[in-house]
Amino acid sequence: MSFHPHRDDLYEEMHSRPFQVIPSPARLTHIALICDEAEKREQFNHLRRLFELLGQQPPERDEMCVQWDFGDFRIRLEKHLEFIAFTFVNLAVENNDDPFAVTGISSLPNGWLDKLPGKVISAVHVSVKDSSEDGDYMLPKVRRFFEGMRLIGSSPQQGDARIWTTFRLHSDGFGRMLICNKRMSDSQLGRLTQRLMEIETYRLMALIGLPTAREYSPQLRIMDTQIAELTQRLSSESGEDESDILKDLTRIASKVEDYRAKTTFRFAASQAYHELVLKRLAELREDEVSGHLTMTEFMTRRLSPAIRTCDSVGQRLEDMSRRIDRVSDMMRTRIELSIQEQNQELLSSMDRRSKIQLMMQHTVEGLSVAAISYYSIGLIKLIIDALYDSGLSFNKHLVLGAAVPVVVGGVWLATRRIHKHFLALAREQRDADLADEERRKSK
Repeated sequence: MSFHPHRDDLYEEMHSRPFQVIPSPARLTHIALICDEAEKREQFNHLRRLFELLGQQPPERDEMCVQWDFGDFRIRLEKHLEFIAFTFVNLAVENNDDPFAVTGISSLPNGWLDKLPGKVISAVHVSVKDSSEDGDYMLPKVRRFFEGMRLIGSSPQQGDARIWTTFRLHSDGFGRMLICNKRMSDSQLGRLTQRLMEIETYRLMALIGLPTAREYSPQLRIMDTQIAELTQRLSSESGEDESDILKDLTRIASKVEDYRAKTTFRFAASQAYHELVLKRLAELREDEVSGHLTMTEFMTRRLSPAIRTCDSVGQRLEDMSRRIDRVSDMMRTRIELSIQEQNQELLSSMDRRSKIQLMMQHTVEGLSVAAISYYSIGLIKLIIDALYDSGLSFNKHLVLGAAVPVVVGGVWLATRRIHKHFLALAREQRDADLADEERRKSK
């Protein structure tokens, strides 16, 4: 059998980002960095340096998703379209009183993380601990772990675990999430922590478009007013020069296209990340913790309006582009009408000149008949004189007088025949042009 060249890659794609198996207790740190292609290459070299510092064999190939296990310490690398995510898992912990005293990056060599190429967009510590305590009893303890910030609580998977977070940055510059495991297996904990880290990263990636939307929104209001003024100027009978309107319209159109080029991808990406966040939230199957917002309620209350703002600005740009197209059509129609009026005046002027030329032509034809006849009679007179001098006897004056009307009549008939021939050619050309025009209209 002949196999598709990408068949193996397509099979492996479904298994390219497997869920981790996370025992409890555990400490994880998830860091997502936005980076370009050069920074991605630098990150791989920097990662190899980490292996050397840990006394391990550095990786040879830069892969899309890979995990390295060093016993109680794990490193997971995931490459996405716009960012790279590192997950550091520290299993050498116990259920101590402060779940964030030890984190996933506690085992990293000093200074390595500070030199990691790229711009950090998401950094969160996730603490997984076993707990059989009631939520109300745990609440006073939990507040201390989040520096007194307002908590967001969730009880996913029919109460098999309890999640606490604030979706804020703490004094160490990281976000925090606390997972209190009651009855979840290691595989279930792995899926849960992966979804929580993705929610934290995707929500921030979705919000990147919001500052852009806020930046361009005032400019769009100004341009919206300018387009309305241009439309009014175009519809008025003030006789304003179309070139001035066209300059203003071109300037606005160039700005709109520039904004669209800068925002289309960002707004589309924000919408895609938002959908991923909603999907991950639905997979949690949250139950409410009394007196606290769930993560789904928090996201739908704050994240969804931000994404709708981005969508609104994107739709306004598309609407303005369509309005500019309609104004441009009006401009073209107005210019075409002006050109048609000028052509009509030009045709009328040409018609008048043609009539004058025709009258002049008739005059010239009459003069031509007289001139040709005069020279023809002169030639005939020379012939008659030659014949008379050779000995022929006849009345040369009578013959010359009789030849005058014959010559004049012949010249006049020849001139009229030539004139009719050119008229016939003109009619044939006109009929051919009319036939071509009818064929173009029928197509």
